[in-house]
Amino acid sequence: MKMYRCVCLAGMTILMASSLAVANAASNEPEASTPQQVFDSMRNSFKPDKAKGVHARYQWELSGPHGGEWWIDVNDGTYKMGKGKIDNPSVTFITSDNDWVAMSNGKLKGTWAYMTGRLKVRGSQAVARKLDEIFP
Repeated sequence: MKMYRCVCLAGMTILMASSLAVANAASNEPEASTPQQVFDSMRNSFKPDKAKGVHARYQWELSGPHGGEWWIDVNDGTYKMGKGKIDNPSVTFITSDNDWVAMSNGKLKGTWAYMTGRLKVRGSQAVARKLDEIFP
């Protein structure tokens, strides 16, 4: 039963990551071709009402030629976003630049990326799921 619960929690995190990445694909915006464009498009989807009372730090570690580190700090209905490292992230997403862009454009499912080791998610499962509500 414990193993099943762990698998379910991991699965929910993966679904959250994939739905966040697919949010850009569902919009009428042109497809992003770099990670920076993905993060720039996330700015347009921020929902302050969903971030009320939330204090969370998200970190992305992306490898590849357009890779790097990005972060989002959500603080009670507001957020800051930047490039680089953030101290004490609540959740860290680790993947390649190409895979992150592909997930964001709906060309790679987050579940498949996770199951094949192309996406790693570290940190709080509950906080990871909240990101999808804050940046739908």
